[in-house]
Amino acid sequence: MTARHRPRLAGRAWAVLRRGLRHEWTLAGLAAVALALVLNRGALADPTRTLPRDIWDPSLVAYLIAWHGHALRHDPASLWHLNAFYPAPYGLAYSDSLLGYAPFGLIGTGPEAALLRYNLIYVGAYALVLFGGYCLARQLGLRPGPAALVGVALVAAPWRLAQTGHLQVLSTGGIFLSLAMLARGHGVRWRPEGSAPPVRPGWAFAGWLVATWQLSIGFGVGLPFLYVLLGCLLGGVVVWAVRHRHDLAGRGWRSALPPRALLVADGVGGLMFAVVALLLAQPYLRVLELYPYARRGPAWVELYSPPVIGLFVAPAESTLWGQVQAQARAALTIPGEMTLLPGFVLYGLALTGLFLSVWPRPVRVGLAVGAVGFAVLSLGTNGPADGRLGYLALLHLPGFEAIRTPGRLILWATLLLALLGAGAVGALLAAARGRPAIVARAAAVVAVAAVLIEGRGAIPHVPMPTAPPVLSTVAAPYLVLPTHEVADMNVMLWSTDRFAPVVNGGSGLVPTEVRQVREVVATFPDAASVAHLRRIGVRSVVVLRGRAAGTPYADADVVPIDGLPLTRAVYPDAVVFTIQP
Repeated sequence: MTARHRPRLAGRAWAVLRRGLRHEWTLAGLAAVALALVLNRGALADPTRTLPRDIWDPSLVAYLIAWHGHALRHDPASLWHLNAFYPAPYGLAYSDSLLGYAPFGLIGTGPEAALLRYNLIYVGAYALVLFGGYCLARQLGLRPGPAALVGVALVAAPWRLAQTGHLQVLSTGGIFLSLAMLARGHGVRWRPEGSAPPVRPGWAFAGWLVATWQLSIGFGVGLPFLYVLLGCLLGGVVVWAVRHRHDLAGRGWRSALPPRALLVADGVGGLMFAVVALLLAQPYLRVLELYPYARRGPAWVELYSPPVIGLFVAPAESTLWGQVQAQARAALTIPGEMTLLPGFVLYGLALTGLFLSVWPRPVRVGLAVGAVGFAVLSLGTNGPADGRLGYLALLHLPGFEAIRTPGRLILWATLLLALLGAGAVGALLAAARGRPAIVARAAAVVAVAAVLIEGRGAIPHVPMPTAPPVLSTVAAPYLVLPTHEVADMNVMLWSTDRFAPVVNGGSGLVPTEVRQVREVVATFPDAASVAHLRRIGVRSVVVLRGRAAGTPYADADVVPIDGLPLTRAVYPDAVVFTIQP
């Protein structure tokens, strides 16, 4: 390359970069990140020491992502067998696996890195929901203003405040982004303008890739998404058959087929999605074989089923409605899974969108019917005929027997309500076209701001207790006392210092092995408990003095151990019993 060509190439590269930076998708992505940072600035105030909402479920998720990185670096074959829950197998399949975040687990080691990683992903999950919702709305035919309403409505729905401790529930941006890509790839647009949009096989394949990644985060949200995709596929085939019924009746059906490149993209992408789904399901099926009580029957669903009033009640963390609805929330047995309000502002906009909208009437009706349908499903056994005409019917579909929280289907009702409400805002802007539009634009801004304000909440960022230093040196496998399925989540996070085998573990399932240990060690140290721990290979028992007050282990430093195969060492924050082999 000659010297005179270098400035020309540099100028072209700079021009391409400038165009890229000014592109709508770049600006939308940057805006999504900026808004996510503003909404969750507390998460980054002290990201290596705190967790959002509480120190229980978030510490479990932070541990799981750290485990992914450890297993991939050192022993990929052990990925599904955690160092926690010793000696029970398939610990990763006791809850959502969050495998989609595994690459992040490769960066950094130890508890502080796990907390930092979690907080960064937490903020990123908000940004992806905003961006994915905006992209989906734009692809379906909305202008930027109404599309922004969709993204904001999805990320600021009040019900999400109750799920801020469940990263796997907040991580839904891949759903909306993949639907946007698939819609773009198939030329789907609900507001036809001029000629039909072209099909783009590359976008369709990319949509399948993102959908596969979303599924790998977990089946709690991913399984309904799988069935929605299947429904869209079947619906698309029906629509195609209706539109080309005359060709099908004759011999011209081949000419009516989509382009071969699109069929290949769908075939390869859909097959990849299905194969990954089946591979991910295998460990969960194995867990159901080992622990049949893990199946979630109607009794489990009934326990977590919200009443109808739950659709209009916000979580306690809601800045606007938290105190106002305290009495209504007190009537809910499990408020964290029964406060399902998508937003009163969103309800109002969606109702307006039924009558005033840029969407064609069939689309409006479909959105309304779908929103009501998913809202009914989210009620579980409180739906029609005690749920038999609703959620309980889903238990006949493969996979749903492992899901106990019907309320999380409110996600789909929120999406459809947001699209319906954005149609009303779009109609308002369209009516002002060619006139002084400042009033209409101001009204659109007010609508977006109102949705955002209603979704604000006070989420605490709680300091995570530091691990007792002795845990890094005791002989493993080890057991930490007191043990409880919630408190053990902290122990799991502490174990990221070296991932030594530890009996403690807390998740959506308590395996038989851990349950037996908890029953036996209620009288530790005695002959029966020591014999059981010795039999399963436990080498050390650590009693945390700060957590032992009021428990049978409060006097661990002085309780007699004469005649037992134990030695004891007393530290300022712990008492360590070493079991002789």
